[in-house]
Formats: sequence, C-alpha cells, structure tokens
Amino acid sequence: MNSLGEFLAIAAIFVLILVLGLRFLSLYAGRSTAGLAPNQRGTAAPDQLAEAETEADAVRQRALKEAAAARRAADAEIESLRRAAETEAAATRASGDAARARAETTAADLIADARRTAERETQLRLTTLQAREDELAARGAALDQREAELDEAVRDLQARRSELDTESIALQELRSELAAAAVRQELEHTAALERVAGLTTEEAKVELLSSVEAATRRDAAALVRTIETEARAEATDRARAIVVDAVQRVASEQTTETVVSVLHLPSDEMKGRIIGREGRNIRAFESVTGVNVIIDDTPEAVLLSCFDPVRREIARITLEKLVLDGRIHPHRIEEIYETAKVEVDELCLRAARDSLAEIGITDLDERLIPTLGRLKYRTSYGQNVLGHLTETAHIAGIMASELGLEPSLIKRSAFLHDIGKALTHEVEGSHAIIGAELLRKYGESEAVAHAVEAHHNEVQPRTIEAVLTQAADACSAARPGARRESLEAYVKRLERIEEIATARPGVERVFAMQSGREVRVMVLPEQVDDLAAGVIAREVAKQIEDELTYPGQIRVTVVRESRATEVAH
Repeated sequence: MNSLGEFLAIAAIFVLILVLGLRFLSLYAGRSTAGLAPNQRGTAAPDQLAEAETEADAVRQRALKEAAAARRAADAEIESLRRAAETEAAATRASGDAARARAETTAADLIADARRTAERETQLRLTTLQAREDELAARGAALDQREAELDEAVRDLQARRSELDTESIALQELRSELAAAAVRQELEHTAALERVAGLTTEEAKVELLSSVEAATRRDAAALVRTIETEARAEATDRARAIVVDAVQRVASEQTTETVVSVLHLPSDEMKGRIIGREGRNIRAFESVTGVNVIIDDTPEAVLLSCFDPVRREIARITLEKLVLDGRIHPHRIEEIYETAKVEVDELCLRAARDSLAEIGITDLDERLIPTLGRLKYRTSYGQNVLGHLTETAHIAGIMASELGLEPSLIKRSAFLHDIGKALTHEVEGSHAIIGAELLRKYGESEAVAHAVEAHHNEVQPRTIEAVLTQAADACSAARPGARRESLEAYVKRLERIEEIATARPGVERVFAMQSGREVRVMVLPEQVDDLAAGVIAREVAKQIEDELTYPGQIRVTVVRESRATEVAH
C-alpha cells in the first residue's frame, strides 16, 4: 500500500510538470506574437509571418504529440503499478487477516488470564477488607463498651467527690467545734489548777523550769563524767599518735622563716656607737645597706630587718665587722659594706657550685650561678630554697631511675625549678614564669624551661620532665617536717581565734596563750551564768574547729566564778 501511494504521487507530479510545460510553450508563442508592435506586424514581410506561424504550429503539434505519448506512457505505467499494488494489497490483506486472527486469539487469551487474575486479586482484597471491617467493628464495640464503663466510673467519682466535699465540710465544722471546746477546756483546766495550786501560770512555769534545769544539770554532770572517763581510756593511744606525728614533723633540719636577724653585742654601750652622734652612723648604715636597724630594750642585741635575705645577710656581716673593729663612722661603713658584699657573693657562688657538684651538673651557664647562689639565704615556709632544690633533684633522679628513664635531664629540670625565687624581690610575677624566662635567656633547653614554668601549673605540663618535676617538688615540700608555718600565718591564726571568742555576748577579754594552743575567755559574771559559760566554750571550740587549720589541739577555757573547758580536736 505504501508503494502504490508513492507511485501515484510520482505520476501526479510528472503530469503536473507536463501540463506546466505545455502551458509555458503556449504562453511563449502568444507572447512572441503579441510582442510585435502593430507597425512592425504591419510592416513585417509576409513570408516571415507565415514562417513563424508554420514553426509555431509545428512546435504545437510536436508538443501535443509528446504530451499524448507521455500521457499514454503514464497511463500504462499507472495501470501496471495499480495492478501490482492491488496484487500486493491482496497478499498483504491475506497475511494481515491471519496475523490479526492470531493477535486476536492471543489478546483474548491474555485478556482472559488478566480477567481471572484481577478477579482473584479482587476477591482476595474483598476478603481482607471484610476481615478488617469485622475487626474494626469489634474494636468499635469494645471502645463503646469501655467508654460506657468510663462514663459510669466518672459518674461514680463525681458522686464520691460530692460525698467527700460534704464530709469535709462537716469535718471542718467538727474540728472547729473541737478546737473551741479544747480551748475552753484548757482555760477551765488552767483555772482549776490555779485554784487548786494557789499559783498563777507564770509562777508554775518558773517552778517547772527550775526543776527541769536542776535535773538537766545533774544529767549533764553525769554525762560529762562518763565522757571524761572514756576520754581518759583513749588518752594513751591518742597521746602516742600525737607524739609520733610531732617527732616526724621535726625530723629534718630546718631554718625558720623570718624577716629579721639578731646581732649580739659585747655590751649595751655599743648601741650608742652604732647610733652615732645625732643618729649619723645608723642613718649612714641604713642608707648604704638598705636594711632597717632596730635598737630597743633588748639587752646586748640589735635587730636587722629587711625583706631581702641577701641584703640582710650583707648588713649582718657588715655590722658584725664594724663592732669587732670598733671604728664606726660613715666612711668605714661603706668600706666594710663593700668587703661584706664581696664575701657574701663568694659564699653564694661557693654554695651554688657545691650544690651543682652534688647533683652532677657541670655545664650550667656561668651567668646563672650567682643567681642560683642567692637562694642560699632564701627560705620558703622555713625550708631553705637551695636545700629544697638539691633534695628535689635527688627525688626526681630516683623517680626517673625507677621508671627506666635517663635521669640527667630530669634532675636538671628539678634542680632549676625554683631559680626564679631569687628574683621575685626584683621582678614582678610568678617565680615559675620568671625562672623559665631567665633559663631561656641564658641558653637552657626548652625541655628544662618548660618543666620550670609548668611546675605550679601556670602552664599545662606537656612532657615527662615537667610531670616528674612537679611530683618531686611536692614530695620535697609536702613531706612531714619539711616546712613550718610562716610567722604571718601564725599571727593571723591567733587574731582569728581571738575574734571568734570576742564575738560572743558577755565576753570581756580574750587571751590566746601557749602559742595559740590555749584560749582564755574572760566573761562578765553578771551577764553569763555557769550554763552559758559552758555553751560559750562549746560554741567557740566548734567554730575554731570548723574554720581554722592548726596542728594538735586548742583548749578553750571560759573563766567566770567557775570555769568551763572544752577541747577542739
């Protein structure tokens, strides 16, 4: 069918081209004839006109013949193509009918299968939906039943609440009536007792309190005796423990921290020579040395006061040499001061080199040795700093050996960790940071500098040397007997003890005695009785125990006509 259509289209195009050609020829012939002007046609030769007409007729005849031949050929070709197309269409129709029959059969089978499958699925879905619907209906029935039960319970609760409200109102009224009856009964009972006893309520209360107070005091006295008996039974064991702790604390040699040095004189006459005419000598001495000279009523002794221990030691040696020489005047003071300064510098250098040799450090920068030697005269809570450095280095070396580490670098870090304390009087800041900057300035390794700056956690420790330096420092400083309490902390503790006792009402005076181990509280007898004295003693001892930290015990004694004593453990 497609070939026949294509052929017919080609034939139609061919016929159209032929017709257009014939039309073109006729138009050309007419245009040639019409193109001649009238005068030309009139003047043309008769033979030329006849020749043109003859030629036009001949061309027309040839064109008609060719068109007729082309039409006949086209008709024949069209006829043959039509017959071929009909034959092909018949064959195609036959094969199409067979294919259509097969397709219709296959489609019918597929449709039947699909219909059966759809029917089965539909039936299954209908069954499932029916079961689901039955289940939902059952649940709905159960919910309806539950709702009915809940409604019934709500009605019961509301009825019960109404009953409770009614009973509560009745109970409140009954309670009010009972309270009023109790008050009336109490008043009647009190009036009856007053009539029978012949005493008023206040008088009876005073008499009752007096009897209770007497009984309580007797019971308290018995309890006190019992406690004292138990305390005596434990006294031996506790005494042994206290003695052992005390022996352990003073087992090591210590240098008590102080800010003054005492210089003994051969006689009190030397005080006048130290002062000089109109105070000339003492002013010159204080100006040169930077140390305050305290001359008081202490026989054959003067005090040298200065926060810098090195300057104080130089001043002590200077004044000692001046006293031995006997010649005390401003020029001589300057000469002896320079000599003493050189002597103290040599002592510092010798002490630093001895400590370095003991630890085994041989390559320390020479510029650090004078600074290190100044720690010979520096103490921290009664512990000599240079001795503390040596002890810390030994402890760190032992720790490193136990851990299987090379001890030389760790001992070096531990020995130099407090070198900044030699400069804390001159440079503001933490001695750990000052020491680390000083070591970096003079070429020490970063590992040593980091261990020094991190030993008090100003910087977070990052190396094993820093951690072991911290541990060795804590072992040396915190072991029993290593350090003693500073004078400032001791004075503050005594002041706080007196403040605690003075804050109590009725206290007249307070005395901290025996280095703070006993407190005497003097009370006004007209404001504080014996019972209140015992209460004051217990309260003061308890507050001291809660607020303060101290070694041993503090005995609190309240003094009136009688004394009540408590011990804060």
